[in-house]
Amino acid sequence: MSKDVQMSIKVDRVLRDEFVAAAAATHRPAAQIIRELMRSYISRSHEPNEETICAMDASDRDEVFSASDVDDLFRQCGIS
Repeated sequence: MSKDVQMSIKVDRVLRDEFVAAAAATHRPAAQIIRELMRSYISRSHEPNEETICAMDASDRDEVFSASDVDDLFRQCGIS
């Protein structure tokens, strides 16, 4: 079983006050919501995002392009 530890973070006072008020409005402790947000973030960090999935699918279909250099890559991507 893991032991609980304290963690402190710097947060803008207005953001903190609004968060605590929103948590109170739902009758939930702010710390519980923060723990849930942290677990969700950890879970999502292990999953590829939609853009990465699309790129992997395009690669599987041999729909990727090559670039001769960075300028060529930017040109093909529409980046100035």
